[in-house]
Amino acid sequence: MTTPAILFEPDGYVVTGPRIMGRQSAGNGFLRAAVQGRAGQQVWGYTARRPSAEAFGRLVREMDSAAQPGWVVPHQFDRMRELGLLYTPGPGLEVAGQLRLRAGIDAYSICGLTHTIASDRAMAEITGLLTAPVAPWDALICTSAVARETIDQVLEAQADYLAWRLQAPIRQVSPMLPVIPLGVHCADFDTTPQDRSQTRADLGLAMDEIAVLFAGRLSPAGKAHPFAMWRGLQACAERTGKKIAFVQAGQFFNPETEAMYRQSAAWICPDVRQVFVDGQDSAVYRSVWGAADIFLSLADSVQETFGLTPVEAMAAGLPAVVSDWDGYKDTVRDGLDGFRIPTWSPGPGEAGAEMARDYETDATTYDFYMSRLSTTVSVDLQVLTDRLCELVANPDLRRRLGESGQRRAREVFDWRVVYGQYEALWAEQTALRQAHVPDGPAPKASPSRPDPFSSFATYPTHHITQATRVAPGPDPGVGWHDRLASGLFGLWRTPQALLAAILAQVDQGETDVGDLARATRCEPSLMIVIVGRLAKMGLLRLSQPTSPPAG
Repeated sequence: MTTPAILFEPDGYVVTGPRIMGRQSAGNGFLRAAVQGRAGQQVWGYTARRPSAEAFGRLVREMDSAAQPGWVVPHQFDRMRELGLLYTPGPGLEVAGQLRLRAGIDAYSICGLTHTIASDRAMAEITGLLTAPVAPWDALICTSAVARETIDQVLEAQADYLAWRLQAPIRQVSPMLPVIPLGVHCADFDTTPQDRSQTRADLGLAMDEIAVLFAGRLSPAGKAHPFAMWRGLQACAERTGKKIAFVQAGQFFNPETEAMYRQSAAWICPDVRQVFVDGQDSAVYRSVWGAADIFLSLADSVQETFGLTPVEAMAAGLPAVVSDWDGYKDTVRDGLDGFRIPTWSPGPGEAGAEMARDYETDATTYDFYMSRLSTTVSVDLQVLTDRLCELVANPDLRRRLGESGQRRAREVFDWRVVYGQYEALWAEQTALRQAHVPDGPAPKASPSRPDPFSSFATYPTHHITQATRVAPGPDPGVGWHDRLASGLFGLWRTPQALLAAILAQVDQGETDVGDLARATRCEPSLMIVIVGRLAKMGLLRLSQPTSPPAG
């Protein structure tokens, strides 16, 4: 079984605090699945930062007190060879691939994951796959079919660009691009009739009110513009005469947005009671799923590739009314688990090119770019109203669709099932890597991460080599401890015992760097660096090696 090293920074996995996004929820769910599926092995966090490693350990033990977290520092290549795989919760494989060159291209596999692919950074990470040091045993998991289609299109365009730029055909070597959904821990959404009654009472929901739930970012550009949801519910209330409460659970990112939501809802859907639930309160946010009757989410942003909340609604046994958009196409089966509402959006052409130009030139921010895009996306309001009315008026239909979705969530989207797909992918990656027959030596490092003494080799007058002669410097070695302690050389971490041995050896007479390394049992490459620094302190004097006598 492949045990991955999990690239960890708290921002990708912690689900407490302000501005919680889908990627944190997905990351937290994945880590829980890794802890649950560890089969008695350690759970390894991969980070260069001790505070992040400590946070990883705390989070793992909170998930299971019996779990044993471990810490892999990125330069620990021997440990990475043992583990065999690095998992990173994002689409960028280039940085990890560059570092891996120092261990060997086939030292371990790398596995990434798509979340948003709309930002300039994410797009650059995807196009960079064609020039990054990735291999056929690496993988970028696409969380939905539309994400895979978008990545295929972007990579094809990048290949055409490279062929034009280099004036040569391009043979693509890209990672595997499997489609694997995000998961949910379905048991988290189990609820009892008592829990449902208590939560409805806490939210002030009457027995005869139909509670329609939206969960996610409360932002007109970041997730789902609220207008169509409000108008559809208002039309439904007018047509059916039913009491409807719209429970909107999530976070407002600023007071201005909250005021706008409350004021706009009052005139757009005056006959629907608005209930806002603070998404920062994780306990309350989790409980609202059990209090609702219908889930509604009309996502219209290209920012996400999957969309986790419809699957959470299915796990909770709610019929889901969603836009026919992004990963929602893969999760909610129209007429079986809920309804998908047709969407309209501009096609390729001048309008999109202008928006992309303005974003590229910083004429607009990323948030405004997303807003400009999402406000051109619409749903069929007539179909939306019809479907909402069917569900509001028919409790048997709600029950049937909810039960179907709940079965689907448990069979397809529970993390137990999804993590099994991850493990199968990792096993395939490992098999490909182990069967690899090198067709030539790979670079030892990325050209963008060179040996600085090579890149800047023409800067000095002379180079320090093993043959460089070393003698006591013009500034006596007495007091070198004070020089180190002064702060001028405070970042230098060479053991003082080794420094003392070097200086004592040189005091016995002029020598060269190679002999000095052998006498002190020090690696020659390290001795070259130490000699350079001692010379900088005036403790040593360097000279060119004497040429051997002719003949």
